[in-house]
Amino acid sequence: MPELTIQIGGRGFDVSCQEGEEVFLQSAAKMLDDEAQVLSDQIGRMPESRMLLMAGLMLADKVAGTDDKIKSLEAKLTAVEAELQSLRNMPQPEPERIEVAVVPPSVTDTLAELAARAEALASVIEESSAT
Repeated sequence: MPELTIQIGGRGFDVSCQEGEEVFLQSAAKMLDDEAQVLSDQIGRMPESRMLLMAGLMLADKVAGTDDKIKSLEAKLTAVEAELQSLRNMPQPEPERIEVAVVPPSVTDTLAELAARAEALASVIEESSAT
C-alpha cells in the first residue's frame, strides 16, 4: 500500500492509499489544501484540527452546491429528452400541395411570335450596320 506525504495548510501528513489511487489522493489533498490556504489567508494560524474541520466544511459546501446544480440539470435534461421523444413520436405532417400555374398555349404562341420578330429586327439592324 503506497504511502504519500501530502501538504495541507503548510503542514505535512503521511497517508496511505490503494495501489493506483495516488493521483486521486494528491488531487483531493490539493483541493483541501486550497481551502486551508483560503482559511489561513483570512484567519491566520489556527489549530490543525480546526483548520482541517473548516476546510472540510468549505469543500462539503461546494459539493452540496454542485449536487444541487447536477440535480437541476438532470431535471432539465429529463424534460428536454421527454420533449424530444414526443416530437419524434408525432406523426409526419401531410405533404403540402403546391399548384403550378399552367401557361396557356396562346401566351406561348405570342411569346414565340415576339421572339421571331425580335430576331428579324436584329437581322435587319445587323445587315444595315454591315453596309
